[in-house]
Amino acid sequence: MTKGKKIKTLIVDDEPVARKNLRALLKDDPDIEIIGECGSGTEAVRFIRQHPPDLLFLDIQMPEMNGFEVLEETGVEPIAAIIFVTAFDRYALRAFDVRALDYLLKPFDDDRFELALRRAKSQIEQRDAGELSKKLFALLEDHGERRTKEAEEKSYTEKFLIKSSSRVFFLKAEEIDWIEASDYYVTLHAGRQSHLLRETMSELESKLDPEKFLRIHRSTIVNLCRIKQVESQPGGNYAVILKDGAQLKLSRSRRKKLEMILDRL
Repeated sequence: MTKGKKIKTLIVDDEPVARKNLRALLKDDPDIEIIGECGSGTEAVRFIRQHPPDLLFLDIQMPEMNGFEVLEETGVEPIAAIIFVTAFDRYALRAFDVRALDYLLKPFDDDRFELALRRAKSQIEQRDAGELSKKLFALLEDHGERRTKEAEEKSYTEKFLIKSSSRVFFLKAEEIDWIEASDYYVTLHAGRQSHLLRETMSELESKLDPEKFLRIHRSTIVNLCRIKQVESQPGGNYAVILKDGAQLKLSRSRRKKLEMILDRL
C-alpha cells in the first residue's frame, strides 16, 4: 500500500459484541483506520454509498438485508477487500475458499483473524479492482443460482396462520397483495385488510414461491399477479402500480429482474 496511506475499514455486523471484538482487534494496527460501524444491512448500504471503504468486514446473516444483498445494493467496485463474517453459512464458506475470498467463522481466534487481515492487506497492495469485481459478481451469481435451485426443490408456504385479538384464521398466500417490513415483523396487505406476522423479510421471502412473489425493495415483497404496471417517476426512480391503485417503491437494482419476469407473464 502507499506509504503513509491507511486502509479505510468498515465493520458491519448486527451484533454489538461482534463489532466490539473486531474493533479491539484492529485498533492497534498502524495500517488500519476504522471509518465506521454499521449494525444493519440497510445502514451499511447508506454508509458505503457515501464513504466507500478499502476493507469491509461484512456479516452474512443479518435481519431484513443480509451481506449478499448489501453488495447487490451497493456494488463491489469501490471496495478493494471484503472479509465475510459468518456463523453457519456453509455454502458461502465453500464458495469463498474456491474464489480466494476470505471469511471469518464465528467464533474465531486471534491467529485466524491475523491470517485474514494479512490476506486483505496483500490484496489491497496488489489492488486490481476489475479482477476483484469479477470474482465477487461470480460469487453473487452463484449465490443467486443456488437460491433458485433450492427454490425449485422446496415446497412453499401456501397459507399463513394469522392471530388477531378476536380470532385465529388462515390467510392463503395467493390472497396477499404485497408485504411490508416492520422491524422484526412484516405486514401482509390483503385487500382492505392488513395483518401483522412475526417474521423477518428474509425468512418470509424464503417461504414464498419466487414464481409468484418478488422482493422489489429491501422492505417490500409483491404478489406478481397484482401488478398493473411499472411507472417511471422524477429523479430516475420507479414505482410498481398495483391493480388496486397502490404504489410501491421499486429498487433500481431490482427493476430489470422485475421487468424480465413481467415480460414472461
